Amino acid sequence: MLETSEPCFSYEFFPPKTEAGLRKLYGRIEHLSELNPSFVSVTYGAGGGSRQRTVAMAQHIKKEIGIEVLAHLTCVGHTRAELEELLDELVDVGVENILALRGDRHDEVPEGELIYARELVALARKRHPHLCIGAACYPETHLESPSPEHDLRWTKEKVDAGVDFLITQLFFQNSSYSKFAMQANALGIDVPIVPGLMPITNVKQIERFARMCGAQTPAVLFDRLRKWEHDEQAVMALGMEWAIQQGRELLSFGVPGLHFYTLNSSLATRVVHASLGGRGRWSA
Repeated sequence: MLETSEPCFSYEFFPPKTEAGLRKLYGRIEHLSELNPSFVSVTYGAGGGSRQRTVAMAQHIKKEIGIEVLAHLTCVGHTRAELEELLDELVDVGVENILALRGDRHDEVPEGELIYARELVALARKRHPHLCIGAACYPETHLESPSPEHDLRWTKEKVDAGVDFLITQLFFQNSSYSKFAMQANALGIDVPIVPGLMPITNVKQIERFARMCGAQTPAVLFDRLRKWEHDEQAVMALGMEWAIQQGRELLSFGVPGLHFYTLNSSLATRVVHASLGGRGRWSA
């Protein structure tokens, strides 16, 4: 929960594949720490591919850099016993916050094992009741859901299983967040819903991510990006400008905070965060 009435500001990073990449990333996180972020989230590789790196990163960020950490955890590719072991491991290194996710499903799940994020939420809540548990939500609907109503029902089930807060998938139209939050509230979802933003720095990259998660790019933004797509600095400037405008409007709505998808790059996020003047702290 939030310790202050101020909005929380947070960043998402993923574990690099090399030690050199990891050292470089720690430097970027330390640089961002000057802005006093509320927490840093560390993603989790599909099928446990970055399990040890996720745990090690979470421990280092919290104990060595001094920022609260939110560790992602997916149930796909793990047995129930493995998930229980991993939860214990995260708690043992001082992690108090997790983001419970399903993960990308590729194969059939053996009978008796976890299939959905809500089951992981329930497992984590039962095994470590003190944990602060977050989950994902989708203002523009999960790609696998047949309708927004269907998707909201799944979100409600996750919350009912023991979720303390939600973080949205990235979006570029604030009307998507406002509509989703209103519908969620009407359905009885009363936990904080933190908007997820991604400052655009590369046109092809954001097109790929938008396709992957179903985020709609407004025509006015897309046209401007296309015009300057071969000018890296112009694209970054446009991306930061859009994210700052989004953030200011969302904060005026009274959102609980802003979560930045950084793609392990700190410059754009730092500029946007500094422009919005974020403060606050997160705790379990």
